[in-house]
Amino acid sequence: MHDYQAASDLLNDKVILITGAGDGIGRQAALHYGAHGATVVLLGRTVNKLGAVYDELVAQGSPEPAIIPLDLLGATKNHYRDMAETLKQQFGRLDGVLFNAGHLSVLSPFEMIGEDEWDKVIQINLKSQFLMTQALLPLLKATPHSSIVYTSSGVGKQGRAYWGTYAISKFATEGMMQVLADELSNTTVRVNCINPGATRTDMRARAYPGEDPASLRTPEQIMPLYLYLMGKDSQQINGQSLDAQPDKVRPLYGSAS
Repeated sequence: MHDYQAASDLLNDKVILITGAGDGIGRQAALHYGAHGATVVLLGRTVNKLGAVYDELVAQGSPEPAIIPLDLLGATKNHYRDMAETLKQQFGRLDGVLFNAGHLSVLSPFEMIGEDEWDKVIQINLKSQFLMTQALLPLLKATPHSSIVYTSSGVGKQGRAYWGTYAISKFATEGMMQVLADELSNTTVRVNCINPGATRTDMRARAYPGEDPASLRTPEQIMPLYLYLMGKDSQQINGQSLDAQPDKVRPLYGSAS
């Protein structure tokens, strides 16, 4: 699946929502989904970034996308319900969701994590996904073979010092995925996680300011797995946490180095 070659029409007539679609992995996912036939719904808080991706999609000949400006930090259950209703009215369906948006927080010792920062990370990385998933499930259940993809992290599988709230939010994301996948195992909705790994993004640069970006894979280079999980070839994959860069996964503590 990491060398997956997607058919050019893999996502024809599909409607796929991407959070954090304005740059980095979200932007590349939008461009790749659009290039394979999907109508992409771009969700993010920075309108000019979403507009730039919109223009790129139109320029490459993709179906005309849509934009949803939304700040996940302040969004409420009603915002997500209204969004789901808008999607239903405008498109009549929803075939997939890529939960890509996230907040890194400040890396610090556990005992120094501030309550306000804790609340911010949990709101953006976890609660927004919970509320949005609840609101979108009726649409996803009504569409044959729909796919929900959450974004995990290596620190959401093995805790790491100083990654505090971010790591905890990703552990919770993994757990939410597993619970939901099990509940939906007898439906046509599949639910999985992707750990993108060390990728050349702004978030990675903030976490590792001394790292040479040229040593990292670009978002474009890890897109095969993102395409695979949204298309028909992954219909039997459910409840899995998959690494986009398995050759660069940090060994768990106690495993061979």
